[in-house]
Amino acid sequence: MSTTHSHPSPAGPDAGDIPKYTFLSMIGVNMMVFMATLDMSIVNVALPSLARQLDTDFATVQWVILSYVLVVASLLLLVSRLGDMRGKKGIFSLGLGLFTLGSLLCGLAPSVGWLIFFRAVQGIGAAMSQALGIAIVTEIAPPGRRGRAIGLIGATVAMGLALGPSLGGVIIEYIGWRWIFLINVPLGILAQWIIARYMPPLPPRRSGQRFDIPGAVLVALTLAAYSMGMTMGQKVGFAAPLSLALLGTALLGLAGFIHVERRSPDPMIDLKLFANPLFSINLVMSVLVFISLSAGFIMPFFLQFAQDRPPSEVGLMMMAIPLSMGLVAPFAGALSDRFGPRGLSLLGLLILISGCLAVSTLTLDTPWWGFVLRVVPVGLGVGLFQAPNNSAIMGAVPQERLGVASGLLNYSRVFGQSTGLPLIGSIFTLFVVSVTLEPVRTDFAVVSAEALAAGIAGAYRFQAGLLLAAAALGIAAWIIDHRNTQTKTDHDGTAQRTLPGS
Repeated sequence: MSTTHSHPSPAGPDAGDIPKYTFLSMIGVNMMVFMATLDMSIVNVALPSLARQLDTDFATVQWVILSYVLVVASLLLLVSRLGDMRGKKGIFSLGLGLFTLGSLLCGLAPSVGWLIFFRAVQGIGAAMSQALGIAIVTEIAPPGRRGRAIGLIGATVAMGLALGPSLGGVIIEYIGWRWIFLINVPLGILAQWIIARYMPPLPPRRSGQRFDIPGAVLVALTLAAYSMGMTMGQKVGFAAPLSLALLGTALLGLAGFIHVERRSPDPMIDLKLFANPLFSINLVMSVLVFISLSAGFIMPFFLQFAQDRPPSEVGLMMMAIPLSMGLVAPFAGALSDRFGPRGLSLLGLLILISGCLAVSTLTLDTPWWGFVLRVVPVGLGVGLFQAPNNSAIMGAVPQERLGVASGLLNYSRVFGQSTGLPLIGSIFTLFVVSVTLEPVRTDFAVVSAEALAAGIAGAYRFQAGLLLAAAALGIAAWIIDHRNTQTKTDHDGTAQRTLPGS
């Protein structure tokens, strides 16, 4: 698209030009962030309806989310490097276009197989835009407004998470599941026009980098084999040869990935950062929390199939978690700056564990307010944990490695989601099957309500166990941090006493 607008250089905008290109570019970026976030939260609520209307089972319908998340996880770090090499605007714009096209195709999908494939197309576009959104904002925003600009993205994410369940429930109940995807099309076209017209060129600032193609291929194969093995196990059993072969392939792929990354001159993941125990511990804690958060997709099956609630009511009830997250998240970062990240992140984990244990006590007769009271601690715990833990991760690396650490922090989220979805789905299925003892493993529309309640109880107790492991790591990090501080204090005191004249 041709335009008569002239854009200032991102490196040094004039004060008078700031409102013009920064504000409108931010609008375009935030529209994409909003669509991607809204899409994920809407699809979670839609899974039971999709399983019914597309005549498929639980193991298969998981791939409506998994295909999207796996593609994002496979491409995120690679696209980040591509943006540094080739420029960010063109890649972001292409990703936005692919996401919009994928949304249209998802809305027109004739079967669950085509829907899963078109969700992967959406995932390619989401990876291209999500990987570069914050980087674009950081580059175009003046230093004095950078924190506010990045904070706006966080607010957009919270709004998408909070609005998605309620909007999705209404759309599914009154219009139809196809519109949860088609709603993105006019928003995507408008965002594309804004980006093309108002975003500055953003040429590459680094040269000489190379792609880690072997690492990217191994990541994709490993995650795909793991996810297929876990979902296949839900259908044919985890002792079946096919399930074991897929999980064995994933294990070999992980070993191969580590081997390749250690020898690559430009690795996808810089493994040297993991030599710092505090960085490693906090990153693992982040992964464990995002694995547990991925369990949100099983709750609508209980609320719709076991408690017989309509999708619109389920959507409203599911809003409790993102709203409670948004309630404490803005204050968690400031509290972390004042009191330190260790105690707050550990407190957040303990609250989150209590929430998971409370959710595991849900019964068929639990009223809506009983559900809300149980899930609110989950949102409060995540909101209190995330900002202090992120601060601890970024504070554990030197200044010159902040960009790489930021990429790994973002990757911990998608990795936790991509591994957590099939894992939690498998745990849920195992507990359901332990009650039904039926050959049909994953058609939850025909199992008893008591079996679904048992699945929820077992899955959330399992999550509590994972989070207890995260809390143990948090205590270990606190001890290591205290010892490091004490050693530094002792060293500084010794140096002071040996100064001439002291």
